[in-house]
Amino acid sequence: MTLASEVRSAVTPRAALLVVGVLALQLLFVASYVGALHDPRPTDVPFGVVAPGAAAERTADRLAALPGDPLDPRVLSDEAEARRRIVNREIDGALVVDPAGGTDTLLVASGGGTVLATALERIATEVERPRQRTVRTVDVAPASARDFDGLSAFYLVVGWCVGGYLLASILAISAGSRPANTRRAIIRLAVLALSALLGGLGGAIIVGPVLGALPGSIAALWGLGALVVFSVGAITLALQALTGVVGIGLAVLLIVIAGNPSAGGAFPGPMLPDFWRAIGPGLPPGAGTWAARSIAYFRGNAVSGPLQVLSVWAVAGTVITLVVSSLRRDDGPGGTAGADTA
Repeated sequence: MTLASEVRSAVTPRAALLVVGVLALQLLFVASYVGALHDPRPTDVPFGVVAPGAAAERTADRLAALPGDPLDPRVLSDEAEARRRIVNREIDGALVVDPAGGTDTLLVASGGGTVLATALERIATEVERPRQRTVRTVDVAPASARDFDGLSAFYLVVGWCVGGYLLASILAISAGSRPANTRRAIIRLAVLALSALLGGLGGAIIVGPVLGALPGSIAALWGLGALVVFSVGAITLALQALTGVVGIGLAVLLIVIAGNPSAGGAFPGPMLPDFWRAIGPGLPPGAGTWAARSIAYFRGNAVSGPLQVLSVWAVAGTVITLVVSSLRRDDGPGGTAGADTA
C-alpha cells in the first residue's frame, strides 16, 4: 500500500472536514477575543450632566465634543435623578457640577464594571483639569470587595454556559447526536432542565454564601442560572438535531467564540468595538452577565430585556429540537432508526 493510499484510508473525507472545521474555530477564537479585547476604549457611554441653568448645556456640549466620542451626555434635572438613572442602568455615570465651589462630583457604578468606572473617572479628571476644578468620585453601586474588577458575574455566567453546552454534547456523544424520535428529544430536554435547576442553584450558592463574591438574592441568581443553562443547552440540542455532531462546533462558535468576548465581562459593552457591542446583548453570555450584575448590584433593575433574550433562545432551542426529532423515522421500541451515532 502506498503512502497516499494509506493516508486516504486513515483520514476519511468526514474526518478531514472536521479537522478543517476545528482549524476554522481556532482561528475564529483568536480573531474574536483579540478583536474584541485588544484595545478597549469607551465610546458613546450614556452619561448624565447636572448643572444649573445654561451651564448644563455648555458642559454637555463640551463632553460631547471630546475626541473619540467617549461620552453620550444628556442633561438631567438634579443629582437625585442622576442616581436613580444609574441604579436603573439607564446611564453609566454622571457629572454633578457645583457652581459655588471648585469641586464637582462624578457618580459611577463599579458594580456594572470597574474598568468602565475607572475610565469615566479618568475622562472627568482630564476634562476638569484645564478649568482648575477637581473631581470627587462617588460610587453609587459599588462592586463587592471580593468581586475583583466586577468579573464574578461574568465568570458565573460562563460556568453556567459551559454546563449547558457540555451536557448537550455529552448526550450527543453517548446516544447519538440527533435524537431518534420525539420521546428521546423530550427525555434529553428533561435531563437538561433538571441539570439546569441544579447547576443554577449550585452556582448561586458558590458565588454567594460560599465565596461571598456576589451579593443579591440567591433565589434570583438561581432562577437566572437555570435559565442560562437551559437556554444554552437547548440551542445546542437544536443545532445537533439539525446538523448532527457538527452542532457541537456551531454551539462553541455561538456561545464561546461570539458570546463570551461580547458579553461585557472583562470590559463592559461601551468599551467594546461596535460589532461585539451590537451582538453581545442578544447572546446568552451577554444577557446573563447583564442580568447577574443587575441582581447583585442594581436591585434587580433592567433585567426584563436579558430574561426575554434567554427565554427566546430556550424556546427556540426546545421547539427546533422537538420539531426535527418528530420528523425522524422510529423503527420500534429502540427508536434508533436514523440516529446519527457520534
